Amino acid sequence: MKKLFLLFALLFSVSTSFVSCRDTPEEERAEEAAEAVEERADEIEEAADEVEDEY
Repeated sequence: MKKLFLLFALLFSVSTSFVSCRDTPEEERAEEAAEAVEERADEIEEAADEVEDEY
């Protein structure tokens, strides 16, 4: 569980740095943010599966 929490915190930090305030059109920023969230959700799901497999 500790590994999962640390992984989530790391992924959140990384995704926040990629989806920073940039001078791009609003629609493009929203699209990029949605893609980043989906990617992080997939990574978190994979990490949860790994942790579940270990225990």
